[in-house]
Formats: sequence, structure tokens, C-alpha cells
Amino acid sequence: MPHRQAATLITGASQGIGAATARLLAQRGHALLIHYVNQADAARAVAEECRQLGAPDAIIAQADIASEADVLRLFGIADKTLPPLTGLVNNAGIVDQRQQLADMSAERLQRMLAVNVLGSMLCAREAVRRMSTARGGHGGVIVNVSSSAVRGGSPGQYIDYAASKGAIDVFTNGLSKEVASQGVRVVAVRPGVTDTAIHGKGGEPDRAAQMAPQLPMGRAARPDEVAEAIVWLLSDAASYTAGAILDVTGGR
Repeated sequence: MPHRQAATLITGASQGIGAATARLLAQRGHALLIHYVNQADAARAVAEECRQLGAPDAIIAQADIASEADVLRLFGIADKTLPPLTGLVNNAGIVDQRQQLADMSAERLQRMLAVNVLGSMLCAREAVRRMSTARGGHGGVIVNVSSSAVRGGSPGQYIDYAASKGAIDVFTNGLSKEVASQGVRVVAVRPGVTDTAIHGKGGEPDRAAQMAPQLPMGRAARPDEVAEAIVWLLSDAASYTAGAILDVTGGR
């Protein structure tokens, strides 16, 4: 049987872990759809770099993954521009300002869950509809990006974010069992403190450096270190790995 062209959709790929994953997959010859929500210039730069690194194609597409209409449009673009999807990296997510639950608004909570949970589930749904052998597909891999915040709960910081990632862990477990017989592997990575711009969006741009002395390795992760785990899970080298949640936490 001829080897299928790898085609991967990465959400939240204009920076950080998503962008690092795109670069590594480009080196391995994946056709890519690089999703972004509001950083078009950064997404274009990542796409251009991916083409130079060997991606046969690297398309960018804007979407708010909390919107079903946007998710449908995003996957429609993938259908029109890429070979049939072999992989989805559910990386897009948001964090918010450090706050206790007693001070959080319903709007904050709703947005956190809408992006981090509903968005990931909608994207996974569309991927399964395309990949499942029970639905005419040829199989594939879904990698969800969780967080080590699940274990600590992030009290006094952003327990809404931690709770949203806890939902991702449970979702990974359940969906992996639901579609394993349909040629779809569902797995997750659980990054620890990683040096990305997401901390700035939570009002703490230096959080990774500030936390470094508290971490077993004395430093935060680099985005490419998390991306390496994602790329392995997407690969045939992980062909019997389903339902697993891989900690990339530096021992934390």
C-alpha cells in the first residue's frame, strides 16, 4: 500500500508550541494548515518558514474555534487545500489574568470553557468525521494539548484554565476508546511551564523565568521540547499509543 501524504491541522500555530510543532512537521514533509485567531502576520511567517523547511504546502486560516461555524469553515479550507487529514493538533487555548474564583466573571468562565474545551471538542469532532474508517476515512491521529496545571489546580491563579485542561484529559481518555477501532488514535501531551507568549496574555510575561528556580530542572521548557513529543505521538513510531497523556514537565 502506498504511503499516504501526511497532512496536519494545527490550531493556535502562529506562535509557541503550535508554531514549533509546525516547524518540526515541516521538516518531516507534512502538508500543514496553520490556524490562527488574530495574529495573521505571525501565522504567515510560520507558514513561510515551514515551506522553506520542507512542507509541501503550508496554508494559514483564521478561525475562532469557540464558534462552530468558524470550525466548519476551518476544516472546509483543509478539505480544499490539503490532502486528506492524517493529523490534528488541538493546541489553541487561552489563559486569563491571575484571579481567585470568587472574583471571576461568568463571561470569563464561559470564554475559557468555550475556547479550551468546546473548541477542542468541535475540532476533534470534525477530524473524526474525516478520519474514521467507519465513516469512509483512512485513519489518523488527534493530539490534544493539556497542561500540568491539571494536577495542581492553579489555586489563586486560574483554576478555570486548570479545570478546562482537566476536561481535555477526560475527553482524551473517552474519545480514544470511542474511535480506536476506527483507525483513529487520540492522545494528549501535558506540558509543564513552557517559555511562550501565553504568560503575557495572563499578565505575567516573565512567569516562565520567575518559576524556573522552583522547577526540578531549574528551567522552563522550550516550545520545541513539547513539540518533539507531539510529533512523536503523531508518527507511526507511536502506532500502539492511544489514550495516553504524556507529561512533558521536566519532572515537576
